[in-house]
Amino acid sequence: MGCLKNIFRAVILTLAVVGFMSLGGKELLSGYLGNFFNPSKDVMLERAKKVGDFSKIDDEFELEKAAGIMGYNAVVAEHKASGQKMFVVESGDNAILTKEDIKSENVEEKLKKSVSKIKYQAVSVDDLHVTKRGTLNSYGQEVPYVKFEARVKKLPIGDVSGIISTVETKDGSPRLLISVNEKSKYSQLIADEFFKKIKFF
Repeated sequence: MGCLKNIFRAVILTLAVVGFMSLGGKELLSGYLGNFFNPSKDVMLERAKKVGDFSKIDDEFELEKAAGIMGYNAVVAEHKASGQKMFVVESGDNAILTKEDIKSENVEEKLKKSVSKIKYQAVSVDDLHVTKRGTLNSYGQEVPYVKFEARVKKLPIGDVSGIISTVETKDGSPRLLISVNEKSKYSQLIADEFFKKIKFF
């Protein structure tokens, strides 16, 4: 009797799936999954709102991810032509780095300490050195940054160059700004162009 019941359930389930597919379910399902794994620009902008207003970002940049990463809200973008990556991380009350850290004389030590806290086994950062200081505009503010060079293990790119900065929102909530690329391809102009377009809501 139990075996007959299971066969009956299997037949009903098969008929339901066939009926769903014949009524356009395949297109509906593929559209839903496509939106989930490859969301539209509007969906990405909506998700990114926790971090900032990215609606003025030029088409030369693509928002790749806007999600919670390692306990933080983060937006990841790429400059399409060069592959340069931009990260904007909202760390809540748990600031990873502050403006004072970026401006301090021992910023290199603070960066190394911050990197060592991130337990991300797929990537490890070695030989990190600060090479320059400067300022950029983001969220309507002029903020300090440091340029760095480092060696990344467990990735095909090897030597990288980039910047790290931080900006505080009106309510004091910090945003960490990072841009990075292969050492020979890094462009400060690309980083400046991206970060200056981010605003507060």
